[in-house]
Amino acid sequence: MLPLSSLAQMIKPSATLAAGARAKQLRAQGVRVFDFSLGEPDFATPAHIGEAAAVAVSAGHTRYTPANGILPLREVLAQRYRDRYGLDLSPDDVVVSRGAKHAIFNPVAPLCGPGDEVLIPTPFWTSYADIVEMTGARIHLVPTTFAQHFKLSAAQLRDALTPRTRLVLMNSPCNPTGTVYSRADLEALADVILERPGLAVLSDEIYECLVFDGHQHHCFAALRPELRDRCIVVSGASKTYAMTGWRMGWAIGPAHTIKAIGDIQSQQTGCPNSVSQYAVLAALQSDQKCVEDMRLEFQKRRDLVCEMLGRIPGLRFHKPEGAFYVFIDASVYMGKAFRGQKIPDSDALCQALFEHERVNLVPGAAFGAEGYLRLSYTSDRTEIKEGLERLAGCLAEMA
Repeated sequence: MLPLSSLAQMIKPSATLAAGARAKQLRAQGVRVFDFSLGEPDFATPAHIGEAAAVAVSAGHTRYTPANGILPLREVLAQRYRDRYGLDLSPDDVVVSRGAKHAIFNPVAPLCGPGDEVLIPTPFWTSYADIVEMTGARIHLVPTTFAQHFKLSAAQLRDALTPRTRLVLMNSPCNPTGTVYSRADLEALADVILERPGLAVLSDEIYECLVFDGHQHHCFAALRPELRDRCIVVSGASKTYAMTGWRMGWAIGPAHTIKAIGDIQSQQTGCPNSVSQYAVLAALQSDQKCVEDMRLEFQKRRDLVCEMLGRIPGLRFHKPEGAFYVFIDASVYMGKAFRGQKIPDSDALCQALFEHERVNLVPGAAFGAEGYLRLSYTSDRTEIKEGLERLAGCLAEMA
């Protein structure tokens, strides 16, 4: 057996992808699984986007593109941020990557290295920590609480900063909590960041189009003119257009940082997928009714999930304001037993639910919040209803 590097030994597999793979494996064997693990819309990619991809293939757009993405797509993305958020961007301020996860790693790499710290509020998306550690930088986790709706406060941020803090990683709408920061919330954080010369922000805004009940998404880079040179904003097509497998993400930011990201990509992957770029170009330029239709359906699913979870004794959760997750405090069930199996923590609870009832959730420990469960409501309402009935039955036995 070949020896592994320290990096390979340090990196953990994605808990969400592992849970999703487990469900897919059983489904392939004909087993009924109620899968609430992956953050993957169950909708088909809208037909007009697939048709644009077919046209791109017929037109011969199957060769290498510039490492930072084709110019027409970067122009459209620059225009999108001008129209939506008032940011004055050029195509040189935009880089296209192979999914938003790639677009998150690539700014961290040129901005951070050994000895630097990256501040991350918890609960946090599982991949953030490993992405940071691959650069040699150190993660600095700042816990937020249920009582504060899992929002990092300005006072917490100021107290957590050290001389080594190089980057603050923000996420709104948030995975796993569904929290949406208000403009006032973000402006208070922006003021603290601007007190520190050289401190940068990476704002993961992949769920920007999935907000509910009149809540509004605010682009962090657009909050203050001075943030324009301090902030990298990441988004992508996976959640908005149900294009997870197309692997299309992007980042906007200062041109010199964006150029560095493009240079890194030129060595990593050569370029983003050519056909996918033309598909996303069509998605951005076409009628956005498909986006609104999916958002409204997610809101209906959220309402169903919250109604059913609200009937289960002991569970606590905030009604999500965005994304498509409910983050459930199930700590009251820790320490109990289920069908002869001790349940010491969220991981054991998820394993028991999957083993006995094929209900697949992700333990809160994966997100830095032991005692919680993350439920992704990306299944249809019939699946949600039956799966949550099974969950309720299991927890009733434990109670």
